[in-house]
Amino acid sequence: MQPRSDQRTGLAYGIAAYTMWGLLPLYWRLLDDAAPSEILAHRMVWSLPVAVVLLAVLRRWSWIGPLLRQPRRLGLILVSTVVISANWFLYIWAVNSGHVLEASLGYFINPLVSIAFGVLVLRERLRPLQWAAVGIGTLAVLVMTVAYGRMPWIALALAFSFATYGLVKKGIKLDGIEGFSAETALQLLPALGFLVFLGLRGDASFTTGAGQALLLSACGVATAVPLICFGASAVRLPLTMIGMLQYLAPTFQFLLGLTVFHETMPPERWAGFALVWLALAMLTWDALRTAGRARAALAEAAARAAAAAPPQEATTETATEAAPAAAAAQPTAEQPGTPRPPGLTQ
Repeated sequence: MQPRSDQRTGLAYGIAAYTMWGLLPLYWRLLDDAAPSEILAHRMVWSLPVAVVLLAVLRRWSWIGPLLRQPRRLGLILVSTVVISANWFLYIWAVNSGHVLEASLGYFINPLVSIAFGVLVLRERLRPLQWAAVGIGTLAVLVMTVAYGRMPWIALALAFSFATYGLVKKGIKLDGIEGFSAETALQLLPALGFLVFLGLRGDASFTTGAGQALLLSACGVATAVPLICFGASAVRLPLTMIGMLQYLAPTFQFLLGLTVFHETMPPERWAGFALVWLALAMLTWDALRTAGRARAALAEAAARAAAAAPPQEATTETATEAAPAAAAAQPTAEQPGTPRPPGLTQ
């Protein structure tokens, strides 16, 4: 169990990470003189130097050699790179095209889509409350279709693309910084080639002024800093708490869409969002209840082991006998329906 001070530090890092992700629409709007494709290309190009610096500081190079000798993992990294690139582009386009509220909806429903993938692809089994949450989420999409007069394709594309990204990442099994570095390495050459092409055509906004150039160059930092904070949080907090923190980002996006970008929100859209929030509340309650039961079972197993052990050997035998029960009772990240962190989505 993490010390209380360590958990407080992890909570601070987690809030910082998700707050920065939630406020990214403000940053992308500063760059609206550039096309979304150019912003995306700069984000890819400038993210790699940041990733290299991180790897150098942490001295984490040993994973590169084994990875290069595993074609299947390289193929999965290529797939994840394509998917997250599409997710990044759509998010930047949505923000700079006045669809911040719909983008936030996509990240609200992302946990529901991840659960659906778990059932359909990984054959996971859901608890009744989770089935109810998925059903309410489906109803919310239907309500939003009526509200928008069309399928909320931006929200669905963002949710499904990142759920696909998470599914592929399960097979790669690289830590956050290593995976980020591998993906940005694959993004570099296409992105750099596209920027050269824009420059030759005279369509690049990078050369229009020092301020614009600085903002575009800082895309790598804007991508990496939340990642660093998230990584520091993930090693200090239980997954359940991380799962609850993830809703901070779309909440900030939603509030920005309402108060800063003044997007319209008629009653029928409020109804759709309310259904999504109800589904997420059910998922969170189910996750907390499951984690609480697991902790209670763990404590009961430890108490039984302590009562059964002779007094002089209680200390050593308690730990030995309680370990299998702890492993059985402790919830893991693979359990269906546990809210999963969004990672680098925005």
